[in-house]
Amino acid sequence: MPLIPTPLQASTIPEFTVDGRANAELARDVCLLQVDEDVHGLRRLLATFVAVGPRAGEQNEQLNWLDGAVLDFGKELRVAMGPSDARTEMFAGKLSALELSMAQGRAPEVVCLAEDRLMDLRMTRRFKTYENVSEADLVQQIAGEHGLRALADVAGPTWPLAQQWNQSDLAFLRERARRLAAEVWVDGDALHMATRDKRGGNALTLIQGSNLLQVRLRADLAQQRSKVVVGGFDDADQDAIDEDADGSAIATEAQGNTHGAQVLQRAFGERVSYRVRDVPLADAEASAMARAALLGRARRFVSVSGVADGNTAIRVGSLLRLERVSPLFEGDGFYVTRVRHQYDQTSGYRTHFDAERAWLGRAT
Repeated sequence: MPLIPTPLQASTIPEFTVDGRANAELARDVCLLQVDEDVHGLRRLLATFVAVGPRAGEQNEQLNWLDGAVLDFGKELRVAMGPSDARTEMFAGKLSALELSMAQGRAPEVVCLAEDRLMDLRMTRRFKTYENVSEADLVQQIAGEHGLRALADVAGPTWPLAQQWNQSDLAFLRERARRLAAEVWVDGDALHMATRDKRGGNALTLIQGSNLLQVRLRADLAQQRSKVVVGGFDDADQDAIDEDADGSAIATEAQGNTHGAQVLQRAFGERVSYRVRDVPLADAEASAMARAALLGRARRFVSVSGVADGNTAIRVGSLLRLERVSPLFEGDGFYVTRVRHQYDQTSGYRTHFDAERAWLGRAT
């Protein structure tokens, strides 16, 4: 049977809405809720409910939640989390899986899984060729196919050719976004593609020993490179393509701080990465790909995994300032790349997160 929540835990019990109707019985029976999101898009929900008990108007206990009356495939599920006086919607999507778990000495549990509207893009595969398109054009076309509005804030070249070769719409957009160091996500009825500086994440401060309950930080040179070189062949001009990106592509983001390429140069000397499989068709394409590849590596220089008091404001794209974690790591600029908002009957509401930054907190 479920634990009796403390007053603090009870104040953070999630609220559930199914097909537009609030359901207090789901809130009563929930024993675990996880809402996950990362920089690849596709917000996911896992919810576990005690599956035995009386139904409304009845006295005898019976197996609940599997008759399709409330939880059923394709139903819209919305979840609000946070303090009872300040709920925030953290998930909106459709139920895609149901599971029954039974074990001796433990009450039966029903687990439901749901995904946001990117599920439609994940489940749609195409063979399609696009000509003379930018990433913004691609977002516009694919959003229209799924009844979504397109909000693309990316500055990139117009590609002579873009091929979606037996890829889902989601995988294809993710691949195109990586070429510009951009990200894809959905918010309401809008399909977004934007670079990190355009995502507009909120700024938050986490203090170890206060609202930051657990933290692990690392500075790692394994993925760092001094330069990324992208080569190809321009068929129109019959000429070789050779473009690169170096530390100057990182400098603006590092805001004058010591970034990974500088530490790498000092510790091990120059290290260059060559990309020859992508086969760019023009100089602009190769240049964009080189810059995106270098930024992707640079941003993984300093990483953090942590657990904070439940906070609905921590989202993918949030910018964190960490305090009381050593001068080497503390300060602002940590970009949240993964977040899990979790409620359970033991700890109440907690927020788990991963974040990354391209620079150290002090000169070394």
